[in-house]
Amino acid sequence: MRKYIISALMAVTGIAAIAQEQSTSSAVLTRGPRTRPGQAEASQAPGVSARMRSQAADAGERPDASLKYMRVIYRELDLVEEDANAPLYYPEDLVDGNENLFRIMFRLLARNQVPAYEYLDGREDFSEANRAKMSDIISRFEILATPAKGFSEKNPVYDIEPVDVPTNEVLAYFIIERWKFDNRTNKMRTEVEAICPVVVRDDASSLSGKTPMFWMKMSDLKPYLQAQYIFTDDDNNLASHTYDDFFTLNMYKGDIYKTRNLRNRTLSQMAKEDPDTLKALQDSIQRRLDHYADNLWVPSREELAKAREAADAEADSIAALKPEPVRSKRARSSRSSTRSSARPAARATKGPKKEKAKPATSSSSATRSVRNRRK
Repeated sequence: MRKYIISALMAVTGIAAIAQEQSTSSAVLTRGPRTRPGQAEASQAPGVSARMRSQAADAGERPDASLKYMRVIYRELDLVEEDANAPLYYPEDLVDGNENLFRIMFRLLARNQVPAYEYLDGREDFSEANRAKMSDIISRFEILATPAKGFSEKNPVYDIEPVDVPTNEVLAYFIIERWKFDNRTNKMRTEVEAICPVVVRDDASSLSGKTPMFWMKMSDLKPYLQAQYIFTDDDNNLASHTYDDFFTLNMYKGDIYKTRNLRNRTLSQMAKEDPDTLKALQDSIQRRLDHYADNLWVPSREELAKAREAADAEADSIAALKPEPVRSKRARSSRSSTRSSARPAARATKGPKKEKAKPATSSSSATRSVRNRRK
């Protein structure tokens, strides 16, 4: 009897231990990860997950071992004069949950979800030492912001009202492009490495003119830009592209204002502030980038023949369009008189030349008479 009681107690104890273990494991499985203030909203954002962020970070760090050519280009995107860049600016306010590019960047920075880096004017270094502080940005550009719940020095999180975001002052962007020629695919590809919003003011403050705010790496922004669809065409009111597509497909337009060089000089400094020279430098750089891959191959006979035919056709078309020179009446009359005066001379030279008859006098008398006349 005692044995049965002991076995029953052991069975009850084992069942209780198993139940406790199951409850502990279920509690562990159902417990969510600890998130800092401002990070829960990011994890719950539509289309953005931790896996997407890690994939975007891995895609942005491709090795350059297979590259044959690489050039860094600085380009300015004007949001006012260039219609192709309008999707980056509109809508200015929140419309049906849609945000423009700067609102997305500033919201991620205020919530400490994406890091920003100092603008170093051509000496950009996207390391932790050059990370920009949100407090400095708020103070420099006079933006109203209050520390959010859970704010700390290690986790600076701010609450900023939508009306206080200076969207209407960000009228341009600076981007860093990397033009790479890959040996594996034998193609040139363009990647946008980083983007910088530029504040444009015309007042008498210290920030008058164009003032860059900060740099953000596109690899950090990529998962968030993939989740925001935008309108890119007035003829099609369907938002069929994302912000990531806009930069990946090079749908933007902008002028080159700088290339990475040893002296860290802009094109304006190289052109000595001459607009015509600046335009020539920009066109020359863009032409070399566009035709770099074409210049690597020796053309075939068929390509040479087609190029020769195209050149001949272009020369013929230019000759056909060229007007015939108009001669004045004086030139035509002088030309006709020249022709009429030349015709008798031509007839005279056709027949044999007749010699004139000389007087029958001796050579001595002729010589003497000539000498006498000269004297």
